Amino acid sequence: MSHDHKHTHGHSHGQAHSAGATKNIATAFALNLGFAVVELVGGIATNSVAILSDAVHDFGDSVSLGVAWIFQKRSQRGRDARFSYGYKRFSLLGSVFLSGVLLVSSIFIVIEAVRRLGEPQAVHAGGMFWLSVVGIAVNGAAALRLKRGSTHNERAAFLHIMEDVLGWVAVLVASTVMIFVDHPATRLLDPVISLSITAWVVWNVWKNLRDTFRILLQGVPEEIDTERLTAEICALDGVVDIHDLHLWSQDGSTHVMTLHVVVADDLTIENLRQIKEKIRAIARNHGADHVTVEFETPGNCEYAG
Repeated sequence: MSHDHKHTHGHSHGQAHSAGATKNIATAFALNLGFAVVELVGGIATNSVAILSDAVHDFGDSVSLGVAWIFQKRSQRGRDARFSYGYKRFSLLGSVFLSGVLLVSSIFIVIEAVRRLGEPQAVHAGGMFWLSVVGIAVNGAAALRLKRGSTHNERAAFLHIMEDVLGWVAVLVASTVMIFVDHPATRLLDPVISLSITAWVVWNVWKNLRDTFRILLQGVPEEIDTERLTAEICALDGVVDIHDLHLWSQDGSTHVMTLHVVVADDLTIENLRQIKEKIRAIARNHGADHVTVEFETPGNCEYAG
């Protein structure tokens, strides 16, 4: 009967959303790289191996955020002959890359923390305290910027930064205790808190990867109730049945829907246009911005429902 494909609203909304995500990750990258330099200088000044190792870790974070920024920027490109749906899924590659780096770095943190439990080390508590204050402020600003985002790439970057924020909170608490309590046992605070933070990071990385791979495997977006969506479309005047309903997400925020709609034989072109508009409105209410509708009549449909 007819075929319709419309996505202007979803495309413009997705482009603006992707641009915002790119700015958020770029800001986090700049703040992280700048503070890594501060850490390097501070670690040398305080003679703190812990801070120097964290500086190296932050330089690695900066590289990861830079790669995520490149992927996110790439995802803003519109569709072309190579990628008919556009480049939105490139942001998911950034999410997978960041999550992988987080898991690897967490392994090294656990190894170092366990080693320090057996061999507690003395540190310059005063220098650690003031550097942790700066670390919380800088990384906290980056975390707040990324927290407003909703793409999986931003979530992975947010976890990356929150790992640093929580790490500096741990340093702040540990250094404060060490300043006022002079006891060998206080040296265990840093590794114990580090292990707790790492457990939190790994759990959240797992959840982010699970959601990311659900999208890559074209799973139905969890927030869309397909039974309710189907019922609302079938309740429209002139609709006999629907079949071949497919729902998936491009990047976690832009959802796609295609379906075949069986309609009565006696409908006019104007009737079909109105049904299409109503289906698009229903789809938008459920979160699907990019909708493709194909009409069929009971006599020529490929499926007898």
